Amino acid sequence: MSSSTVQKKTYALLASMVFFSSLGNVLLSRGMKQTGEIVDFSPAALAATFVKTFTNASIWLGILSLLVFFVSYLLLLSWADFSYVQPASAIGYAFVAVLGYFVLGEFISPMRWAGVLVICLGVVLVEASPSGRGRRADAPGEGIGLDQTLRPSASFEASPYRARASRPLPEGEGK
Repeated sequence: MSSSTVQKKTYALLASMVFFSSLGNVLLSRGMKQTGEIVDFSPAALAATFVKTFTNASIWLGILSLLVFFVSYLLLLSWADFSYVQPASAIGYAFVAVLGYFVLGEFISPMRWAGVLVICLGVVLVEASPSGRGRRADAPGEGIGLDQTLRPSASFEASPYRARASRPLPEGEGK
């Protein structure tokens, strides 16, 4: 698969993650506000709240949105670097603030908008290389690929720590 195709898939799934995560959380918030504050923790009241919660359309749409987010997230993590995906998905915080303002009617103070702006600036600074070109290497010019396994090297066998752990204690020590 070409680099351009992988990059397009990465951005599409990243957009899907951001959109469905934000939408799902906003829908869950709206659904729980419709359900009302839980103040009575008696079994009968909790059962009634459970029924009220899980018969709410916003709750189910929120759960469905978060399921789509989770599938997108898993697919994206199957080829893109976690150190790229997680910070880049933080742009969702800005989307949540916008949805909270328009969908939930929440007031967002100038200080919160400033915080959202700082998060967005941080996302811009994230490495624009989701392909893994920047991975650490075991040795110069060599990284851990899918075809390599993690196994002890010969130098591990000769490690002074291992040798020290297997040496018997001198007479009279450790008793």
